[in-house]
Amino acid sequence: MFTNHFGIEIEFTGITRQKAAGIAARYLNGQGRSLGDYYDTQCITTPDGQVWKFMYDGSIDCQRKEQGRIVRANRRYSVELVSPVLLYREDIETLQGLVRRLRKAGGVANPSCGIHIHLDGANHTPRSIRNFINIIASHNDLFYKALQIPPERMRYCKKMDAYLVDRLNQLKPKTFDEIEDIWYARYDDNRDQHYHNSRYYFLNLHSFFHGHHTVELRGFNGTLHAGKIRAYVVLALALNHQALTQKSARYRKVQEENERFAMRTYLNRIGFIGDEFKNCREHLYQHLSGNAAWRYGSRENVRSHIGRNGGNHEH
Repeated sequence: MFTNHFGIEIEFTGITRQKAAGIAARYLNGQGRSLGDYYDTQCITTPDGQVWKFMYDGSIDCQRKEQGRIVRANRRYSVELVSPVLLYREDIETLQGLVRRLRKAGGVANPSCGIHIHLDGANHTPRSIRNFINIIASHNDLFYKALQIPPERMRYCKKMDAYLVDRLNQLKPKTFDEIEDIWYARYDDNRDQHYHNSRYYFLNLHSFFHGHHTVELRGFNGTLHAGKIRAYVVLALALNHQALTQKSARYRKVQEENERFAMRTYLNRIGFIGDEFKNCREHLYQHLSGNAAWRYGSRENVRSHIGRNGGNHEH
């Protein structure tokens, strides 16, 4: 799953775009320049030709510290980090290192901030896109609780549309054009516009049909915690890989009698295996209830369950 390219957008505030760009230039040993556009885009070009950008985003509630207090700030403190195209094994340490330096310099992510991960769509087929929609829809509630998406951000990353999921599974489209028509069926506005309303879902396919041919996952709160960002990237790549490789994925709401156990077993199934991803797993189920090791909560509950069910049990 780590052979798939991705890009990431990280929204934050606390420092200006110019300061963030200066930090990146020093860390990446790159050359900076300003595009002078509406977004006040600051570009950092690294020796190997990668371009990292720091841009204005109007959705960010700008803040800064003043004498130990958080106060409102002007638009210069709205920062969206836009990465170049990355590969996990080659680039995750660089990404995490940059994030740590931005945080140390005073960067903060408040509830208005989000993280968006774009996945290369080149290998996707109509089957895998249908899989992706069903995978996200099946885990809607579990993902939203695990990722602690607050109500104020729901307008930008809504749960998968029930109408879309129902129509997709009724019609079973076999071409991208058929899926695209279902995706836009309930919208009257021009589907070619960049900020189309269909994009504001956990899984955004507007960018796939009318953008850069990428699949976007928008369901991540803003943070400058390098470990959480790594967990989000691994989750996005694992979900993408599952959609690409699974023969079929049906819509089936996940049973959540033990949320932590459900998440742990699911993460293991899609590739979060071994000590390398222990911290990633912990970040992704730390807000869930239950016991990650035992489906029924504890050894004592397992014994009780076995007794009630005549010896049939599942670890």
